[in-house]
Amino acid sequence: MVEATFRPRGPFSLRDSAVWASDATRRFDGRILVGLFEVEDGVARACAWQNGDGRVELRSHSEEALEQLRTVLPLDADHSEFLRRFADDPLLGRTIRVLPGKRPLRVGSVTQSLVRAVCGQLIAAGRARRIERSLIRSTCETDGVFFVPPTPACFAGRAPAELQRYGLTARKASTIVRLCRTLDLERLRGLTPSGVAERLERERGLGPWSVGVIGLEGLGCYDFGLVGDLGLIKLCTAMLGRPAEPPDTAELLARYGEWQGIASRYLLTGLGRGLLPVRYERGMPAAA
Repeated sequence: MVEATFRPRGPFSLRDSAVWASDATRRFDGRILVGLFEVEDGVARACAWQNGDGRVELRSHSEEALEQLRTVLPLDADHSEFLRRFADDPLLGRTIRVLPGKRPLRVGSVTQSLVRAVCGQLIAAGRARRIERSLIRSTCETDGVFFVPPTPACFAGRAPAELQRYGLTARKASTIVRLCRTLDLERLRGLTPSGVAERLERERGLGPWSVGVIGLEGLGCYDFGLVGDLGLIKLCTAMLGRPAEPPDTAELLARYGEWQGIASRYLLTGLGRGLLPVRYERGMPAAA
């Protein structure tokens, strides 16, 4: 058994950060995060939990799996400056006070973040996650419960028509296959945020929202906001008193500068939990 203990830099709550982290590759039960990873001699699980003093404990039978789980957890991604700068923000202030330790968790591979981004384009989050789970279960190794995070090889050899069976449109299926064949997705971690954005925005089938998802969940980068997110469009509709469009969300996020990515998550969480000073009613925007 391999064990390691880490003290996060800045405020961090695994419970608040991992609340929606469960997917085909991992599960969070409210206290312990367990995930499956590909290692040299097969697959191995690793788990993490947080002690009362804030330290995060990691445990696995494989040092490789433990290190991969370590990269999923944003323990070094200190967002204290974001908390300080926007503590009195009219929209985010209350959410920041209630959830100061919330940070976006990364998925197990950049490829998985691409799949998540493409699946989630312009459809409800629940349906997108079901499609993502089906794709990973159909292509990735498993230990009978969990599946390892996908690599480009999982989809590069597939025909787009095969992926359509799991609910993808032809355009989305083609985008995943083409990018897995032509782009070294996992090496994007070595590029600067501006370099990543420039590279991804040249690709057909990827817009600002998809780049934001890949940046946040694949690369652990806070620079890219979730422009055009359906939840943020609802928020902007409530704020503006008219049906909002994606450019309205870009304008909203611009005020958060290099923190647009994490601000997106705080805005969406705050909206969902009633922590923002607006409310959205179907068909009728209204200020609280």
